[in-house]
Amino acid sequence: MKIGEAVKRYRVKSGQKLDLGSIETGEISLYTEGGKAKSLELFDKLRDELQALQKVLYAQNKHRLLVVLQAMDTGGKDGCVKHVFSRVDPQGVQVKAFKKPNEDDLAHDFLWRVHPHVPGNGQIVIFNRSHYEDILAVRVKKLFGDEVWKRRYRHVIDFERMLAEEGTTIIKIFLHISKDEQKRRLESRLANPGKHWKFNPDDLADRARWSEFQRAYEDLIEKTAADHAPWFVIPGDRKWYRNLLVAQIMVDTLRSLNMDFPQPDWDPASVVIE
Repeated sequence: MKIGEAVKRYRVKSGQKLDLGSIETGEISLYTEGGKAKSLELFDKLRDELQALQKVLYAQNKHRLLVVLQAMDTGGKDGCVKHVFSRVDPQGVQVKAFKKPNEDDLAHDFLWRVHPHVPGNGQIVIFNRSHYEDILAVRVKKLFGDEVWKRRYRHVIDFERMLAEEGTTIIKIFLHISKDEQKRRLESRLANPGKHWKFNPDDLADRARWSEFQRAYEDLIEKTAADHAPWFVIPGDRKWYRNLLVAQIMVDTLRSLNMDFPQPDWDPASVVIE
């Protein structure tokens, strides 16, 4: 089976029950032949194709692609964006990181800070964390009563349905790492002074709530997986494998749009440049 077809196994079907604990975070089942070194050849080809497809997307100025990336702390969102989209023209790609809401954000509805950043025609927008933080964090950290995060499911589902019906293609990806792998990555940051800026002591408080976050993610992905806004749960312990799968999902998604460069409304053969 080709990897482009096999990667569909990581897609969560609408209505599917999810058990993150049963999903192997370090598996590499779709690309064992040749291992990591051989896979880099395929990854290079995928990045080249992603670059070419994005050029058509930008030139045609018709389709919009929203990519939602979620993960536990150290899950690899930044690295994934850096490597997968490294060859894409920055004119047509934007990355929006959603951090803790500020006072202005909190003075509005929770989607107020999100909607202005969705893609326009010809654009790819990547949400590094997203509107889902306003469900996850509120639920696990008990920032508001349960009725708040529960009703936000309905708001998010309606929001994404509206975007899809207005022409936005939505892909949602959860980078799934193990608690042991998170420990290794946190220790690596502590051991490297050049990575101290990436370490936040608050991450340890969230780590102590690991099981609660896992259950919250399971519930969230189950409730919001839809044909028009699918979730993919990607094994994230092996960075090279994670990048390969995400690149393949991006290429498959852009291929499915059946794009083409716009045709000029003039005859190129009639133009003479002196």
